[in-house]
Amino acid sequence: MTEAVVDDIVAVLPPRLNALEALGFFGRHLHPPAFASVMNAIGSPDEVLQAARAAIGEWPEQFAGLRERLDRACGETLAAFAGIREVERGNGDLVAVFRALRHLPRAQEALYPLAIQFPPVSSFFLNAANRDNNDLLARLVGASEHTGIFHDHNEPGSRGGFSAYVPEYYTPDRPMPLVMALHGGSGNGRGFLWSWLRDARSLGAILVAPTATGPTWALMGEDTDTPNLMRIVETVRSRWTVDASRMLLTGMSDGGTFCYVTGLDGASPFTHLAPVSATFHPLMAEMADATRLQRLPVFITHGKLDWMFPVQTARQTQAALSAAGADVTYREIDDLSHTYPREINAELLDWLNGR
Repeated sequence: MTEAVVDDIVAVLPPRLNALEALGFFGRHLHPPAFASVMNAIGSPDEVLQAARAAIGEWPEQFAGLRERLDRACGETLAAFAGIREVERGNGDLVAVFRALRHLPRAQEALYPLAIQFPPVSSFFLNAANRDNNDLLARLVGASEHTGIFHDHNEPGSRGGFSAYVPEYYTPDRPMPLVMALHGGSGNGRGFLWSWLRDARSLGAILVAPTATGPTWALMGEDTDTPNLMRIVETVRSRWTVDASRMLLTGMSDGGTFCYVTGLDGASPFTHLAPVSATFHPLMAEMADATRLQRLPVFITHGKLDWMFPVQTARQTQAALSAAGADVTYREIDDLSHTYPREINAELLDWLNGR
């Protein structure tokens, strides 16, 4: 690379990564009554990023692809901030905030291919405990054509496909645990993949994020999603070596509720269930396969501030499933609203791995 290109990259990467971290913090701590205080906590990293982006000079033609990725990641990040700032100015509501946050996974998707070239980007896509793990960073450099991120009929706007991440150090002779993560209502797997990628990459798990066949998961009426999830599981197992004793089904909100709908079926291949911020009707426990429920590992995570599904729902779910014979672990997070707590992922993987 030319010296000018290197200088531009060195100048723009820190504010770009800081802005993404700020958006992640905002998304995790978003709670409608606390909107102003969360905005105050993140400061103005978008202004710093905008200034750094404006200072980038012209690059030689051979670096056009790199420039395009950096610029797209920057544009998506700034678009997320622009949407949130509009709401901050009084022009919009919570729906507009969620719409703005859809730009965050798009920014991460644009940036991720640069991880192999730039160590700071690679560290960014690790969880906090592993960002200085030089042995792990070195193992992540040796990617093959069978590792990394894949999208199978999961383009934006499509339904029923899936996105997957396979750690770059995966080898077929060593079975890996599988994490299937189900998005919330009106979401998609391509975006929800990024809620889990850091931890799958850091701790070693094949990650699969499907997209529902309809606007959300089949919580009422005909269940078209369970057969599709089984098809996806078989597709993944035909391509990569999955440890059949460590198969986690998890999900957020509607995705968490669907963990119960499909995961309590006697034919389910999943060994562990981990619904997050989900709702549950006691009849589900009564209708579930009684043999399936016996000693079934279930890890429930819920926030005390959840405004969509009050925390009492999760407490009742814990009691109902425990009474039915399941082996229930329960985490109630004091400052969690109806958002995804990425900090729980490492604990879920430890639990899945029997630690």
